[in-house]
Amino acid sequence: MTEKVVSEIKKRLREPLPGKSAQFQMAPSFRISITKKDVSAQAGVMVLLYPNPTQLHLVLIKRTEYPGTHSGQISFPGGKFEKTDQSFIETALRETEEEIGVKMSDIEILGQLTPLYIPASEFEVYPVVGFTKSMPLFRIDKNEVQYLIETDLDFLLNPSTKSIKLYTIEEYQGDVPYFNIEGNEVWGATAMILNEFLEIIKPEP
Repeated sequence: MTEKVVSEIKKRLREPLPGKSAQFQMAPSFRISITKKDVSAQAGVMVLLYPNPTQLHLVLIKRTEYPGTHSGQISFPGGKFEKTDQSFIETALRETEEEIGVKMSDIEILGQLTPLYIPASEFEVYPVVGFTKSMPLFRIDKNEVQYLIETDLDFLLNPSTKSIKLYTIEEYQGDVPYFNIEGNEVWGATAMILNEFLEIIKPEP
């Protein structure tokens, strides 16, 4: 059953993507007022799927606190594109192994999602979708990751996981949509990427 679902996801990722219309369903209301600046860096992140034990799950990470834009936030494993990387796929694979211990060789690449610009850090993020045939043995880098958030796709597809609240972020204030995953509020770029992925995998009406 899992193999059939993964095969269907891979097929849908080859088709035209929902793109920014799906991403911006989960964008903070004040994001449209933020002018896009020059991209200062690029990054690759991994939407990692795996059976646990038979249902498909994905994993997010809670980042450690540090002096930086994304301190303490919830995100996908991933990081900055390095000159030694051959592609954004390699970036996502490398960072996933470094941050949560899943070997690059164990991950099958299913496809890619729409790149997303992050105004706060001036990064262009390239999301990659990967799959491991068995449940990974996670080993987190405690310098970068506080803890993992594992959740199944059926739970994420339930509309009740989505909420909205008023946030004040630096000089901006407005309504911010988010996913509530076991008490963790997943918002911003991570929620936008996740929403595009869910649009791709949701059952046909």
